[in-house]
Amino acid sequence: MKAITGLNTEDRDFFSIVIKAIYTNPFSDERADILEQISPGFKHEGTIAPGLNKRIEQLKKKDLTKIQQLKGKDRHLVSHAFLYKTFLQFFSELDNLVHKQINQQDEPVGVSFAEQLIAQLKSYGFAEQECLRYLSLFYQIRRAFYFISTALVGNSQSMKQLRLALWNNVFTNDVLRYDQHLWNRMEDFSTLLLGETGTGKGSAAAAIGRSGFIPFDLKKGQFKVNFTETFVTINLSQYPESLIESELFGHRKGAFTGAVDDHEGLFERCSVYGSLLLDEIGDITIPVQIKLLQVLQERTFTSVGSHKKKRFAGRVIAATNHSITELRKQGNFRDDFFYRLCSDIITVPPLRQRVEESPSEIELLVNLLVTRITGEESPDLSGMILETLKRELPQNYPWPGNVRELEQAVRRILLTRHYDGDIMLKKPNLEQNFLDKFQTGTLEAKELLMQYCRLLYQRFGTYEEVARRTGLDRRTVKKYLKISDHF
Repeated sequence: MKAITGLNTEDRDFFSIVIKAIYTNPFSDERADILEQISPGFKHEGTIAPGLNKRIEQLKKKDLTKIQQLKGKDRHLVSHAFLYKTFLQFFSELDNLVHKQINQQDEPVGVSFAEQLIAQLKSYGFAEQECLRYLSLFYQIRRAFYFISTALVGNSQSMKQLRLALWNNVFTNDVLRYDQHLWNRMEDFSTLLLGETGTGKGSAAAAIGRSGFIPFDLKKGQFKVNFTETFVTINLSQYPESLIESELFGHRKGAFTGAVDDHEGLFERCSVYGSLLLDEIGDITIPVQIKLLQVLQERTFTSVGSHKKKRFAGRVIAATNHSITELRKQGNFRDDFFYRLCSDIITVPPLRQRVEESPSEIELLVNLLVTRITGEESPDLSGMILETLKRELPQNYPWPGNVRELEQAVRRILLTRHYDGDIMLKKPNLEQNFLDKFQTGTLEAKELLMQYCRLLYQRFGTYEEVARRTGLDRRTVKKYLKISDHF
């Protein structure tokens, strides 16, 4: 093999920019500027950047075709240039594979271009195991981009920050560090998703859960598991405490009355390359928190009625619409449990914040929902829905049910051509009635608190804000609001 003295200064500067492009968060404002430096007009990946192709062709003219011909930093720079060119060359094939697997769901999809991609990387001097890992990494990158960009749309600054945070959650804030040290160690990083009901915490969790690293099986010509199977979820508030342990950890036949067969829990069913979402984590009791804490600490669990330890190798994602700070202050959420869950804390913004930042957010979401419901874009339907919302809702409507409420508003308008908001916000003359009773001295203490909670809810739109302003816990606020529905 012919030895090469090294790169010149111009080469090093260019390939340093290429490395920046590879490892900069694609949802950051900085990424587009970096791509432009590689090749003017190259703002969107999908084809090989002319500037990159030209530079690699110049290397070939110098007989530099393999990474082993260089040492140190020069080798590092050129190896990443070869990797990026290969990634761009197979960009469309990787995206098509993601779409094909979504359409086929759990049926495994073969990777027809795998041999060609691996052969190309080998021709640059990469070892076979490196080629397999980079094939998996390329696939992971395109999957993550697809799920983060399509499941969480929005032009508001808070949504841009959310997508940025989700990408960092999957790859860390330095993909080079991820590539070198953490690609097979992410199960040690748990995530806590915060946000009001209906904001899209489940979509955010799914984007993380379906974007993990999945090794490629060379013999079978496919990835070891389908990403459609890597995300498992449980809503903890749906189960009584007596059943949560069985649902999470499974049970042996005869472990308790009604256990007529062995049952695999979610920790066992979750893929080693997947993630488990513990939704409504703020609703579980202290004893359940302790049992979950043991799994997070030891990465092992036992089924109910069994003494055999089993290993859990997936990631844990937890979500809640409660204020974790308040739960901890009230002693309803253990500090040690919180510290095991908070490797990363991501807040999903409420819809009213998104609209305040970008008024076009509603229009964008309505277009998306119409397409999802009808199966095609329909400007006429979207226009009719937006017109109805503008006509029937007050200005600065707070959207207490967030995106979930907007989705049902779209459906109701398609059915009835009407939507006048959440009934919880429509108590007539509530403030005047409250003042009249207060002035005449006919307001009882319970009703005083109830009506005050109602007024605060009308103004701020969330149980958490009412609880913060009144000093009550969220459940008490919710109880008073329900009582006031009968007045």
